[in-house]
Amino acid sequence: MSPAALRERASAPTAHHAPDMQALLRRPLPAPAAWTGNALGTVLQALPGDAFLVEAQAGGERWQCPRAASCLLQPSVGDTVLVAGPRRDQAYLIAVIVQADPAHSRLAVEGVLTLQAGTRLELAAPALDLQARKAEVEIGEMDYRGGEVRITTLIARFVGRTCETVLDRLSVLTRSSFRLTEEVEQVRAGQIDYQAEETLRLHAKNTLVSSKGLVKVDAEQIHMG
Repeated sequence: MSPAALRERASAPTAHHAPDMQALLRRPLPAPAAWTGNALGTVLQALPGDAFLVEAQAGGERWQCPRAASCLLQPSVGDTVLVAGPRRDQAYLIAVIVQADPAHSRLAVEGVLTLQAGTRLELAAPALDLQARKAEVEIGEMDYRGGEVRITTLIARFVGRTCETVLDRLSVLTRSSFRLTEEVEQVRAGQIDYQAEETLRLHAKNTLVSSKGLVKVDAEQIHMG
C-alpha cells in the first residue's frame, strides 16, 4: 500500500468512531454545582449601585452581588468575599473574608452613620485625619493635653462667659486692634512700655497720674491747660 493511501486511511474516521463523536457533541454541558446558600468568591469589578461582580472560587461562575447592609468594610478588587442568598441569582455580598491589600481599609455606608457606646469610645492611631464640609461638636466638658496646636482659619469667633488664660508668654501680631470694655479694666505689670509712631491719646473725665518717685515729661513743646 502506498504512503498516500496509508495517510488517507489513518485520517478518515472509522465507522464505529463517528457515532461516538456525535453522541459526545450532543451530550449536555455539566450543570453547575447545586446552590448551598453561600459561597466564597473573588471581587472582579465594582458595579454601579453599590454592587460587585464576583467570581466563584469553585469554578468560573460569576454573580452580580449587591453589598449587604451588614458589610461595612468596602470591598475592593481582588478581595475574597462571602456571598450568600436564597438563590444564585439573588445573592448578596455579606462579608469581606480576606483583603487583597490589608494596608487600606474603608468603612462605607449609604446615609448617616452613628457610633454609640454605653460607657466610652476610644480612637487610637499614630495619625488622625478628619475631613468634612461642616462639623458640629457638643461636649459638656473637655480636657485637652498636647505638645503643640496650630490653627489656620479665615474667621474665628469665641463667645463665652468667662475666659481664663495662664501663659509664660503671649505674643499678638495684628494690623488693627479694637477692644471694648464696658466696666473695669485693670492691668498689673512689673513694667509697661507704650510706643506709638504718630499719636498717643489718653482721654477721660478724670485723669490721675501719680508716682512714688519721679514723674518726667520731656518734649520739644509742652502745653498745659
